[in-house]
Amino acid sequence: MNELVKIPVPTRILTHKDNIVDAMERYTKNKVGPDDIVTVAESVVAITQNHIVRPEELTLSWQARFLCRFMPDVGSLAAPHAMQALMEEEGVWRVTGALFIGFIAKIFGIKGVFYRLGGEQAALIDDVTGTMPPYDKHIVYGPRNPQKIVEEIKERVGCLGAAIVDANDLGRARIVGASQGLRPEKVEKALLDNPFGNDSQKTPIVILRNFRQYQECS
Repeated sequence: MNELVKIPVPTRILTHKDNIVDAMERYTKNKVGPDDIVTVAESVVAITQNHIVRPEELTLSWQARFLCRFMPDVGSLAAPHAMQALMEEEGVWRVTGALFIGFIAKIFGIKGVFYRLGGEQAALIDDVTGTMPPYDKHIVYGPRNPQKIVEEIKERVGCLGAAIVDANDLGRARIVGASQGLRPEKVEKALLDNPFGNDSQKTPIVILRNFRQYQECS
């Protein structure tokens, strides 16, 4: 059986003036076979959608200043501007209620409730410095319509499938969108080592070669 091979794909810096589907086709052309899938970092997809905001464009509310204090220091939402950005996207009362319920749930040993109730963006927002220059001065949301995008990428590239992935260097990978026929848990497992390079490496796209065999082997 052919082994799974991870191939980071170099690109130029992708900006809000790019179309992510066009970019995926351009940079993976003649590199992908029918047993392969293409994956892309979620922050880059959001940037190409201009789904970003600079902190100085936000008006901080007292709720954002207060509630951010209850978030883990390692997370983006510990910053008041990122919390404000989330509230403007998902609603003040939804975020406030999710944080309150999540706090109560933690008392009973249940984790992750806030991120389930706080809206799609709660787990996806990156605070400033969380992504590549020149967007390191922006708060970057998660991508819009991820399922629609991956299906368009799959059709355009002509591969087994496509996925948008939120991966980090802490050994975590989360599928934001995966085309039909892919097993998300297998994609996540393959990308736990975060082979993406969103900074100076400029490799926000990763081809998973022989993914069909990898997916079917277990």
